[in-house]
Amino acid sequence: MNETFNQTIDSYLYTMMKIHVSNEVNTLEAVVLGSAHSNGPTPSLEDAYDPKSREHIKAGTYPKVEDMHVEMEAVAGVLEKHNVIVYRPEIIEDYNQIFSRDIAFAIDDKMIKANILPERDREFQAVKQIWNQVDSESQIILPEECHVEGGDVMPWNDHIFIGTYRGSNYPDYITARTNMEAVNALQDLFPQKIVKSFNLRKSNSVARDNALHLDCCFQPLGKGKAIIHKEGFLQDEEYQWLVDFFGKENCFHISKDEMYRMFSNVFSISPEVVISEQSFTRLNDWLRSEGFMVEEVPYNEIAKQEGLLRCSTMPLIRA
Repeated sequence: MNETFNQTIDSYLYTMMKIHVSNEVNTLEAVVLGSAHSNGPTPSLEDAYDPKSREHIKAGTYPKVEDMHVEMEAVAGVLEKHNVIVYRPEIIEDYNQIFSRDIAFAIDDKMIKANILPERDREFQAVKQIWNQVDSESQIILPEECHVEGGDVMPWNDHIFIGTYRGSNYPDYITARTNMEAVNALQDLFPQKIVKSFNLRKSNSVARDNALHLDCCFQPLGKGKAIIHKEGFLQDEEYQWLVDFFGKENCFHISKDEMYRMFSNVFSISPEVVISEQSFTRLNDWLRSEGFMVEEVPYNEIAKQEGLLRCSTMPLIRA
């Protein structure tokens, strides 16, 4: 089924690829969903990129490929149900290709290649067929010194929210993925927007103390709502800025344990429809009480790699 569907997508993108993403919630029309088809064996501790993966490698509970594949295909089914064009990366055998948000991201009509960890560069090659179908004027490659991953970048109409780490010890943190050079470059690229950066808490060893990306501790939703975890922010005034921006009454605050379980890493299909992990009972009940349709999926195994639904989706077109 996937092969046939991908052929349809290829034809669609070849004739219709016009990048358009102005925020996190407008109705989704086309998206890249990562793949767990051939994730490879459990990595060694030395090859793990985040403390949560290390935790599960040590415990012998690192997710199995077959379980993650089932979870990702459940998301594909929800997206297809909502008439979203779903594109998948070309399969690289024994290689982690789940987190498509890390490798590129869209803002307005631009597709920006992320400067990710060098060990992950092959992931971008697997979506090169999409990149090549974007007009060259819309292809953006930032300078090498600009480190950035899509999980840290959130277009929000006339704003761009960006997670970063400003400490002088930035090179010491494998969990610090977006630097201020990238923040400044994106401000130069989008001078008409307000680029607001947030200094995030990092830890190489303790997953509950690590906000790997901005979407691990914050996410805007439709209806003027947002999910937020205060302790993910190193500076209280930056956390408070977001609370004031959305309004305290519109913010769903999550605990450290809920942040660890990735409560903020849901994914909006539209202003009214959110895909969420089926075990997030407190969040999902709140979403429904606020008038959202919640599409629940199993995603707990993928969460063991410190990423969830937003991390594994890269929107290309939102209405």
